[in-house]
Amino acid sequence: MKNVVLLAVLAALATALVPQATARQHVTRSVRAVKAVKQVSLVESAALIRRIQAHRNETWRWQRVMQRARTPYVDSARRTSSPAYRRWVAGLWQHRAIVAKRQALKPPHRSQWLCIHRYEGSWTDPNAPYYGGLQMDVGFQRTYGHELYRAKGTADNWTPLEQMWVAERAYRTRGFWPWPNTARFCGLI
Repeated sequence: MKNVVLLAVLAALATALVPQATARQHVTRSVRAVKAVKQVSLVESAALIRRIQAHRNETWRWQRVMQRARTPYVDSARRTSSPAYRRWVAGLWQHRAIVAKRQALKPPHRSQWLCIHRYEGSWTDPNAPYYGGLQMDVGFQRTYGHELYRAKGTADNWTPLEQMWVAERAYRTRGFWPWPNTARFCGLI
């Protein structure tokens, strides 16, 4: 009889402990799942923040080349926990970068600069005293393209687009007169 009672007590204990063990396993799995979701969320958030910064920097780069005011940035995406909001901000800055690049690809006097370039030199012409495709001297580069000159050196290291935008800056005050002969060949003066 003792064996039967002992067996019944052991069976009751086993029945009581199994659901607790199963519940612990379920809770452990749930905690792991929540941690995994948080890790994925943190990784996605970091990637979104990097995307926002990359698009913002590209937008600002083109605005700097065109000498336009920078689009304000308040860094609200970093302060929120909403992945949907961060995705929206990333899309917004991507759109701004595309628009800024499209505007930069069309300097107001692009065809005139290309005509002047045809008579001047290679876009990568490194020969002093005039550099690049629009043959800019160092004083001209420092005056109208000081940030590019500081960052990249002489105009032969700049992209053709950057050279045209620096020439645009000069055009605002001096017209095509810094290129008197080639501007005459092109019918600009």
